[in-house]
Amino acid sequence: MFRFTNFIHPDETVREVRQKYPETEEVFERYSLRAVCYDCSIEQIAFKVGVPVVDLLLELDQTIQDASHVAA
Repeated sequence: MFRFTNFIHPDETVREVRQKYPETEEVFERYSLRAVCYDCSIEQIAFKVGVPVVDLLLELDQTIQDASHVAA
């Protein structure tokens, strides 16, 4: 069973994630999601670009964790 990540829920929008966690921008750019619908959920954009939502969530979560360790 999938356990949601610590930071991001699949129902959150791209806009919400980018505002709360600016460090995730690099992940969105890596998947060419810079011009994606800002008000779409993470789950919706993962589907649109053909990335498993679990993989995208885990990568976003890891990016946030890495940034928080650097800032600490």
